[in-house]
Amino acid sequence: MGTKELSLACAVGALVSVMALDAMAAKKAKIDGKEMFKANCKICHDKGSASGEYTPMTLISDQWERFFDKKYLKAHEGLKMPAGSESEGQGVTEAITPEILQAIKDFAIKHAADSEHPMTCG
Repeated sequence: MGTKELSLACAVGALVSVMALDAMAAKKAKIDGKEMFKANCKICHDKGSASGEYTPMTLISDQWERFFDKKYLKAHEGLKMPAGSESEGQGVTEAITPEILQAIKDFAIKHAADSEHPMTCG
């Protein structure tokens, strides 16, 4: 292999490495819990909802911990994401990945009724 080919191979290798690192960084990008709560929870748990209204400040942090650790799966098994949601028709527990669920849980606990910054989630 000549110098030109070797230089080209090195450049292509470097480009592929940079692209792989960018893809990994994007995948590890922090999921916005507030946006995930709005998109995945509020759509069924808004004011006047038959499923009950829930916002982060509906419960205290210990209650949110208990809900996500012990009640979430049972309460949402077999349910489908509603019309108008990004994951319309998909099972709730499939549409809300473990990473999204963790971001929602963190957001709800951080803004629970007993937190320093309670929030309704707009």
